[in-house]
This record gives sequence, structure tokens and C-alpha cells, in this order.
Amino acid sequence: MPPSVFILSTPSFLPLNPRPAPFPAVPPLGVNIRRGGVGRSGSSPPRTWKCCSSPEEKSSPVQRRQKNPPRSSSSRKSEPEIDPVGFLSRFGISHRAFAQFLRDRYKALKDRRFDLYSRFIDMRDSASGYEILGMHRHRQHRVDFMEWAPGARYCSLVGDFNGWSPVENSAREGHLGHDDFGYWFIILEDKLRDGEEPEEYYFQEYNYVDKYDKGDNNINAEELLKKINDDYWEPGEVWSRKSRMEMVAKLYEQMFGPNSPQTEEELGELQDAETRYNQWREASNFGPNDHTRFEVIDKGNEFDVFSVIGDPVSTAKFKAKKPPLDYWVEMRKGRRAWLKKYIPAIPHGSKYRVYFNTPEGALERVPAWATYVQPEADGKEAYAVHWEPPPEEMHNWRYKKPKLPKSLRIYECHVGISGSELKISSFNEFTSKVLPHVKSAGYNVIQLFGVVEHKDYSSVGYKVTNFFAVSSRFGTPDDFKKLVDEAHGLGILVFLDIVHSYASADESVGLSLFDGSNDCYFQTGKRGHHKYWGTRMFKYGDVDVLHFLLSNLKWWVAEYQIDGFQFHSLPSMMYTHNGFSTFTGDMDEYCNQYVDKDALIYLTLANEMLHELYPDIITIAEDATFYPGLCEPTTQGGLGFDYWVNSSVSEMWLWLLENVPDQDWSMNKIVSVLLSNQLNRHNMLLYAENHNQSISGGRSFAEILFSKTDEHISGSDNLLFRGSALHKMIKLLTFTMSGSAYINFMGNEFGHPNRIEFPLASNKYSFALANRQWDLLMTDLHGQLFNFDKDMMRIEESHNILSSEPPNVHHISDSNMIISYKRGQLLFVFNFHPTTCYKTYTIGVEEAGEYQLILDTDEASYGGHGLLREDQYLQRTNTKRADGFRNSLEVVLPRRSAQVYKLTRILTT
Repeated sequence: MPPSVFILSTPSFLPLNPRPAPFPAVPPLGVNIRRGGVGRSGSSPPRTWKCCSSPEEKSSPVQRRQKNPPRSSSSRKSEPEIDPVGFLSRFGISHRAFAQFLRDRYKALKDRRFDLYSRFIDMRDSASGYEILGMHRHRQHRVDFMEWAPGARYCSLVGDFNGWSPVENSAREGHLGHDDFGYWFIILEDKLRDGEEPEEYYFQEYNYVDKYDKGDNNINAEELLKKINDDYWEPGEVWSRKSRMEMVAKLYEQMFGPNSPQTEEELGELQDAETRYNQWREASNFGPNDHTRFEVIDKGNEFDVFSVIGDPVSTAKFKAKKPPLDYWVEMRKGRRAWLKKYIPAIPHGSKYRVYFNTPEGALERVPAWATYVQPEADGKEAYAVHWEPPPEEMHNWRYKKPKLPKSLRIYECHVGISGSELKISSFNEFTSKVLPHVKSAGYNVIQLFGVVEHKDYSSVGYKVTNFFAVSSRFGTPDDFKKLVDEAHGLGILVFLDIVHSYASADESVGLSLFDGSNDCYFQTGKRGHHKYWGTRMFKYGDVDVLHFLLSNLKWWVAEYQIDGFQFHSLPSMMYTHNGFSTFTGDMDEYCNQYVDKDALIYLTLANEMLHELYPDIITIAEDATFYPGLCEPTTQGGLGFDYWVNSSVSEMWLWLLENVPDQDWSMNKIVSVLLSNQLNRHNMLLYAENHNQSISGGRSFAEILFSKTDEHISGSDNLLFRGSALHKMIKLLTFTMSGSAYINFMGNEFGHPNRIEFPLASNKYSFALANRQWDLLMTDLHGQLFNFDKDMMRIEESHNILSSEPPNVHHISDSNMIISYKRGQLLFVFNFHPTTCYKTYTIGVEEAGEYQLILDTDEASYGGHGLLREDQYLQRTNTKRADGFRNSLEVVLPRRSAQVYKLTRILTT
């Protein structure tokens, strides 16, 4: 038997590189749009992110990522082992009800993933809704608009571009106007200018936005197609398609001759492929050792189909060919040609809203996916602004994202109150004035709150109305991009305080009753309303709501290069009582009927998505209830955050300052609060005070410390010295004793004396307390406090205190009011006593040697008395045993002061 032969070659008259298929005139609708394939059910879950360490690991999440950079999916040999209750056994937690709750939650998480992947390809697709929803320019001379409103019966766009007509630009059935999931699709056709003709070819494109004008050379499409045929295709490779059956007819004629059979009966029985192939070889005068192009010889071996014999000449020609990309580039016209030929359907800066006809009547809403919104003001109704600036006005990114630092020193700030003038400050003013200050102060992260669009300025930005828009009060989207870009240029990361725990209840500009129904984005009944704040609560179990929220997170990273998120007020979403309950730490409180399982599943999906797509992203949980597993891996039953905010330390300091006289402070209680939750120390973010202490009727620590009405001191004590000393000591102790990240609110680094009060009817809409007094830096007191804060940041940067091991607290005395501990390479000593100075105080140390004083809060340059002489800066140990150590130091401790020592020379016996 001769070997069988299979032919893999194509007819000679077909092109080797066929032209690409055209893009569809109208894209598929809604969430059914897919990249690289169609949606599938039952897909494997996405890769999860290990976001925190075991207690034995001695590094922060940031350091672990630097040591072990994330690998791509192709390099991963196996997925991490999944144990829904894994972190419980690691921490020795034995609670049957909570363990069962975690198992049930994991089952629900798998079901939720299945629901998502039944509608979307993968996690990336689930979070990319902003690519198709909202307003987008299409390459085929039009603008596409898509909106989700399942309760509406009719949808159209109204705006100044069409005279606010509810019928001119509507979702029409012929244009796939409405799908089964409630997504509406509207096409806005660009208008040809007078005397211009529409393009004949579908591939004739015009670039409206980018700086691209290479195609503006007056070469028409016919000339370019002829160039392609003449310069690229070989004779016989290009054939004219006069009819769909032309190729079939030619092939049939070639096989059976000009008088070929016309019916199956005339055709008779066809010979097998091998016989016909041999006949064709004989007719073609091939030699016995000659092989046709891409011929396979079947020798009876397995996988012979892969043993392809190639024609060297044909192969060389094929490899030498290059696609005619230059010609296709010529075919694409630039912006100048576009402006000459077309008038945009909706010009840049146009005002618009979306119009719905609902069972409850006609409604006009600001689109949910709008990226620039002017909220209601001065009696004018809110509207969206179409933001599509020309190239010369667009922001071009200049700097790359900075690398993750070893530790996070976060500067929390609000753009609107960042200026010294009595007004709302702008993004540009913040960029030019505040960012250089943050850099000089030694912080490596800014965390912005109040950036996302909100109607009520007095809400501090937490009652969000438009989740994809930056607040128009501060500037344009490109202004905010410039802010982020300049921060990156200074080596500063940019975090966003994101509010997904609730939303504004406003109907005219927000999402409430968006399509006329009460259950579009939010829960129905009592669960849809926050019990105390008057806000709306999201329906976290709905696939389309998850699509909205996940896409919102990805939008801020993709569009504005945001480096991390702090998830605001998690108790509001995690519990049906919105966190307004007494928590004793009993595990039953975290798995009872008041826990919202859907909200926990959303947080898990959000962390998985962010860390999967952006491995260097940072997520922070703001939760005062200490929910178990906040920073544990999602594969081990955790929620997947990188850090969690410990607010108990700040509350302790506030209570002490307002209620306890200085001489009654307990050093043991202070240390016990600072060292609580040490199992999660590597993921703990601490602060002495943030904006919560000075807002909504509160006062900043500086206002309390420098106030004469609330002082717990004797009349002979100096008020400014006491306030300055305690301000420095509280910050230094909080900063260095515990936690792996630190946060400071704007102005507190120099002891800003005033609280924050946004313009309200109660204060006659005054801006007197809605600003920061930067001129205080020029005064002695506040300038000295700032000098200390800068040096504190400098020491951390050079000695990596926050990323060091937990402190070894070896000396606590309530009677003497002394605290001493060692962390990393440094020794810290605090004397909180309001009246007693210790000329020789014994502190035990492990290493014998010379200890250099590198920071003293009592220095004159920091506003202290400067009692230490220069010859006392270097201390040598003695052999007197103290605090369980064989060596000790005899140090001078002025009252209300703290000192930091570094071992500079080790003595050997």
C-alpha cells in the first residue's frame, strides 16, 4: 500500500493574507459584548490574591510583593489551595457557628462567580462596563450611548445638542435599542458638512480625538487599494469577487472541466482523495522526490499530520511578506480631515441627560456612567457634560507610577479645603501648592477623600451621586489627571477614599429611583435606606449592581492611574444595622442574622479583581468592628484587604485628652491599646488623629491641647509647652510602637488649631473653618511642630521602623510614667510625667555599647526647653542589670519628652 497523502495547501488564487473582516456597524448590546470570545457558564474562578501574611512572617504586604513579584497566569503551575476556614486554624480560633458561616459564604461566593461568568467572560470583563456603558465615540463617525434601566419603557438622550428633544435621539428597535437585561443603546450619528459625501468603504476611518493626521494627504481609497494590489499581492493571489460563488465555480471547473456535470447523477461516484491527488501529481509532471507546498506524507505513524514538508521557496516568500499596514494607515484620516468633513453629533462640553418613560411617568436623570457632571446649583437642574476635548487640551501622562515603598506614610487630604482662602480650592491649586509641601514633609502617599462627584458639599463628599465623575467643584477630569501625574512625578502614590458602602438618596442627580423603580441599584424596603444617615444601600447580590461597582473600581485605576483605595465605612454595608450596635468581640456578632453576606461577597470579589488585574494595588479596610479575616487571603476565608484601619488608638488619645488629667494617665493601658490586635500588626494602619477627629462637631488634638477651657493642668504650667510636648509625644508613640502604616490628616503635621466645618445653613454658609492656615508654618510654635514631624518621617525612611518586627516593650512604669521599648535598630524612651524630670533614669538594654541620641522632642528647634547638653547625646552602657537585661543606660529624661537612641558602637567584653 502506498502511503496516504493529505493536502494542506490552499488554491493559488486565494490571498495568503486575507483582509481583516470589517467591524460590525452596530456592536452587540449591553453586557453581552465580549472580547476574544463568547460568554461561558461554569468558568473556573479567577486567581485569588494572597494579601496578608501569617503571624510568623516578618514583613509588610508591600515588602512581600517586592520580594515575590506576582507571576503571570502562564507561569503559575497550580492555584493556591482553598480552605474557606483556613485563617481560623492559623490563629487558633475555634467557633463552630462562625466556621459554618464562612463555609456557607464560600458556597455563596462560588454561586455569585457562576452568575457573573454566565454574563461575562472573566473577572476583567465583569469590571470593564465603563468601556461600553456611558458615552463613547465609535470609529464609524458616531457616538454610542448605553445605559442600564430595566424599569424603563422608553429611553432617549436630551441635551443642548438636540434642543432637549426627547424623541430625536432615542433607542430604536432597528438599532438593538433594548435587550433582555434592561440595557438601552442609542446611536448619535455625526453629521456630514454641506457638500461632503459619505465614505464608500467601511474601513475608511477618521480619528476624532487623538493627535493623528498622517492620513490627511488627499489620497483617495481607490488609489490606496490599487497600491495594495500592485505592491503587495502576487499575480493570482488577488481575484475579483463578482459573486459569492465565483471561487466555488472556478474550483469546480478546474476539477471537472468546462463541461462539468450539472446533477449528482451526472457526477457519478467520486474517486477517493488519494487517487485524485496522485492523478493530479502525474498531470503536473512532479518527480518522485518532488513535494508540493505543505504536503503531509502518511507513513502510518502517529501524528504524521505534524510532519509537514515545506517548499523552501514558498516559505521564504511567505516570511518575507509584510502586511500592508502603511496603506491602512494612509486610509485612516486624522482630526483635521474629520473636522473638514463632519460635525460631531454631540460636541465636547455639551450638556445632556437621559430621558425615560416609566410606568410612573416621564423622568430625566443624569446618566449613571457619566464621567463629568455639574450638580444642581443656584436653582439650575443637574446635568452631565460630554467630555471629549481636542488633543491640544487633553492631558498627556508624563510620569510612570512610583514603585511601592517599603512602608506607607499616608497624607490624608481634601482638595476643597486645602487652600488658605475662604473658598473651594481646585485641583490645580492643590497640585501647585500642597503636593510640594507633602513631598517636603516626607510622606509618600496622598489619600484623597471627597473627590468623587457629590451634590451636597457639606457631606464632605461621602454622599456620592455620580460614581464615575470627579467633582466638578475642583476642576475638570484632565485637571485631576494632572494632579495624579504630578504626584507620581514626585514619587508620591495616590489613594482614593472610595464610598461603595452607601450612596446619596438624591433622585435628580444620583441613582435613587433611577429608572422609576425602587429596586434598580438599591435594596427595597427598610434595607434600602441607612437608618441614620438618610443614604441608600446597594443591592450587592444583583449581578448588574456588581458589574457597576466593580467597573467603578477599575475605572479609577485605568482612567486616572489611582494606586489604591480605602473602602470607607465598611460596617455600614456589612451589617443590616449599619454598624450601629455594641460590639464586644464575641464571634457570634460576626455571623448572626444581622451580617450581610452579599456585601462580604462583593468585598471579596473587589479585592480579587483589583489584585488580579493590578498586582501593585493597595486596598485598605475602614472597619471599627474588627471583623475577623479582613486582611486574610480570600482562599483562606478572608476578605483580601492589604491593610485595615485601627481607630481604637485615636479614640484612646481623644478620651485621655478630654477626660483624664495628665498625671492620671496609665502607661500600661496606653501600651495595651497600642499593642492590641498584634496578630494583624503587619496589616494595621494607625493614626493619632485623622479628619474624623476634627469634623462634624469634633475638635483637632491641637485645638484641645492649646485650649484654655479644657486643660487638665495646673495654672503654673505653660499651656503652649504642654500642648506642643504632648502633641509630639502622642504622634511619635503612635507612629513607632505598632502598626505597619501611618496616616496623618492635612495640617495636623504642624498642629492645625481649628476644627473643620463645611459651609452649612447653621454657620450661614461660611468658609471660615473650611480651609487650612498654611501661614501658621511661619510662626514659631507650628513651624517647630512641623520640623519635628519632618524629622520623624526622615528617621522612619532611613531606619524602616514601620516595616520592622513588633516592638520589645521592656519598661513600663505607671508611677514614674515612663515607657521604653526597642523596635528595629532604635531604642525609644518616653517620660509622660507632667512635673518630674529624671536626671539619671535607668533603662535596660540588651547590647552593650554606645548609644547616640538621634531625636529628642525637648529640643529647642522643636519647641522644647532644650535641657540636654550636647555631651549628653552619646550614652555608654554600664553593667548594672535592669529590665531583665545585663546592661543598662543612665539617661536624662526631661518632663513630657521622648528620646530616640541608636546603637552606634558595640562593646565586647
